[in-house]
Amino acid sequence: TGVVPFVALLLLQRRPVAGRALLVSGPGCPGHGLCRSNVQEQTRRQVALLNATAQDLFSLYLKCQGEPFSSETDKLCNPGSVFFPAFRVNRTSERKEVMVAMYKLFAFLNASLGNITRDQEELNPTAKELLDRLHNTTKTTRGLISNLTCLLCKNYNVFQVDVSYGESSKGKSAFKKKQQGCQVLRKYVQVIGQAARVLLPHLSP
Repeated sequence: TGVVPFVALLLLQRRPVAGRALLVSGPGCPGHGLCRSNVQEQTRRQVALLNATAQDLFSLYLKCQGEPFSSETDKLCNPGSVFFPAFRVNRTSERKEVMVAMYKLFAFLNASLGNITRDQEELNPTAKELLDRLHNTTKTTRGLISNLTCLLCKNYNVFQVDVSYGESSKGKSAFKKKQQGCQVLRKYVQVIGQAARVLLPHLSP
């Protein structure tokens, strides 16, 4: 537990950890050099891309895990028991509130993708298409986090956010690792659609 600046958070995303940082506003935002000139449009495109590719990633993940995941998807991949950041904003929420909720969501997702990718590199090292999709999704998510960092700092002087990370699968059986990944990705499919519907109107030109 502690106050962790955005830049440190971006480094922490590289491994699945549990951590929290206090949401505060103040003079500590990094320079606006973090921002690209088209940061808002780029953020919109990144969210739209993640939304468009989420279901295909989940389907490919299922295919690569084999049985019983393919035939018992609803039972084994039920995300009800998996922690995911609460997402209580909607289209009428204040833009700042939406941006903070998005940061929490994608910080969690980025750590979870790192966890899933590590497990799949161990369990399915020859599943090149799946591993490429996971790496590409992670790359997009990291870029999105960077852009959200910029927007929060530049527009609202928010430079620290209370974040939570999912449970690590280290030490679990191969089956449990596959199941945890399946549950997280299924929840991701559900949440990213909602996130896109809420965020994209706030990023319209």
